[in-house]
Amino acid sequence: MHTIQGYGNLDVDERYLGGIIMEQITLKVEGMSCGNCVKAIETNVGELAGVNNVAVSLDDKEVQVDFDPSEASVNKIEEEIEDSGFDLVK
Repeated sequence: MHTIQGYGNLDVDERYLGGIIMEQITLKVEGMSCGNCVKAIETNVGELAGVNNVAVSLDDKEVQVDFDPSEASVNKIEEEIEDSGFDLVK
């Protein structure tokens, strides 16, 4: 696990999936209140190239994303969450 510069305590966990290095990030997100919010984030972020899995926790106000860093980036994932109408806590 390593911390990305400029992201405070954002930890990225590296994993291997079928020979591909996958990274996992957990983002704090405000504004999620229902199943429709969960579906919007899971669908929109999940459609990004390189994203393998998206898990949303309303109780913890967190979004966990597994992604291939050669195809997706933390910035792109964050932009997609914000474009979906939610606020990131940094």
